Amino acid sequence: MPRPALSEQVVRATREQARRIHMLTWNDEKPATPRADGAAEPVRAEDKRVINGQADINQLAPFRYPWAWEYFLKANKNHWTPVDVNMSQDVHDYHHRLSDAERHVYENVLAYLTTADILAMRNIGLAVMEKMSAPELQIYQARQVYEESMHTWAYQHCIETIGLDQGEIYNRYRVVPQIQRKIALSNRRLNAVLRPDIDLTDRDALHEFVMSYLFFAAVFEGTWFYNGFSPIFSLQRRGLMKGTGEQLQYIMRDEVMHFTFGMRVVRQIVKEEGVVLDPKAVADMWAEADEAERAYADFLLADPILGYDADMHHEQFRFIANRRASKVGLAEPFPGARNALPWLDEQANLRKEKNFFETRVTEYQTGGALSWD
Repeated sequence: MPRPALSEQVVRATREQARRIHMLTWNDEKPATPRADGAAEPVRAEDKRVINGQADINQLAPFRYPWAWEYFLKANKNHWTPVDVNMSQDVHDYHHRLSDAERHVYENVLAYLTTADILAMRNIGLAVMEKMSAPELQIYQARQVYEESMHTWAYQHCIETIGLDQGEIYNRYRVVPQIQRKIALSNRRLNAVLRPDIDLTDRDALHEFVMSYLFFAAVFEGTWFYNGFSPIFSLQRRGLMKGTGEQLQYIMRDEVMHFTFGMRVVRQIVKEEGVVLDPKAVADMWAEADEAERAYADFLLADPILGYDADMHHEQFRFIANRRASKVGLAEPFPGARNALPWLDEQANLRKEKNFFETRVTEYQTGGALSWD
């Protein structure tokens, strides 16, 4: 459904606020003028902005957003590839130990994720990066694009190793309504800002861009993904599909950094551009996401598995959604939601993993355990 129109009062207030900010900051953000010798004036950190900036996009430093560069440095500490993880037990578990209900859960989690991570890659790589006007932001986002590709490889590696029908699994997002609904909702958000004629100096277009970025950071990666791994983690906690679970733990580390970075960018844009998010548009975003997740949970867990059911999955979605909303200064969309899976954060924050080349235990820095305030 299209974004609800802003009331005339909100539109006037938003435009006036933006005009005042523009007038206060223009002198510090005007393009560098050429000198008599043909060179340009040096770039200053304060000349940079997240979007609509006037500074040279090719000049990395001085940093205005040193935290973005830190994200890039931290991301490189979580380097891995899917083939580094031993999947031999998973082959045996899938064919000889999983129940029919557990195989249904396993297959459909992968069916959703295979398409979802390609969508995440396209969103950052095609719809977001080219709109950033500070290179320290783009450099981390380039790493993010790579990581989304790596995640897609991980799902493909699991599907191929287990011996699943690739054509059938990959097409489920098209033929299973409960999966297709989540993908269609995400595609609508992506397509709204992927169009080539979008003008972020226009207040309505800017609002739509921020809402899209907020959706992918707080809902798509911050809640659907974070909660979406938990059915596999529930199997892993019982000693089943441990290789797949380990793959998802590495992916989780990346995703924690993706959505915290995205929400920080949203906060920065709101501050710099004087964006006033329409409360109804935000509420509608969470309501749509909630309805889609409820339907997905009912399909995925029509037959509950040991220690995990549809109500737990849906309640955990709401609990995490409240955390994500508060992180960007928004009201909790689902007041009173309880932490139905208290072990999920522990699963994301595991610090010890086997060294890929030795049998000793080694400490690795984890994105899930980092504090991003």
